[in-house]
Amino acid sequence: QGRLVESGGGSVQAGGSLRLSCTASGYSYKMKCWGWFRQTPGEEREGVAAFGTSGGYKYYPDSVKGRFTVSPEYPQNTVYLQMDNLKPEDTGVYYCAADVSCQTWNPSHWSHRGQGTQVTVSS
Repeated sequence: QGRLVESGGGSVQAGGSLRLSCTASGYSYKMKCWGWFRQTPGEEREGVAAFGTSGGYKYYPDSVKGRFTVSPEYPQNTVYLQMDNLKPEDTGVYYCAADVSCQTWNPSHWSHRGQGTQVTVSS
């Protein structure tokens, strides 16, 4: 059975950086869409990065644009989320997600997700 496993969360001060990793294993089919979303306390799930494997377009919401970068490493079935200039409002649980089709650029709506990793940014 396939699964996505995240790593790299932690605690940083505002202005710091973290890099999250997500590795897929056990799937018998290829994912066409990859991304990350976060769950912050009291807020709805927010997609923070997404891309499709068939093109170069990458989606970022305005809240993270210019600070977050998603990048794939295909031979290893790994996707990274580089997060720079972190802010306290970035605090939350970050989930990797994937799907076989990109019906939406919001990864929180996709079929496959990892267990999540905590990111805490202090002021």
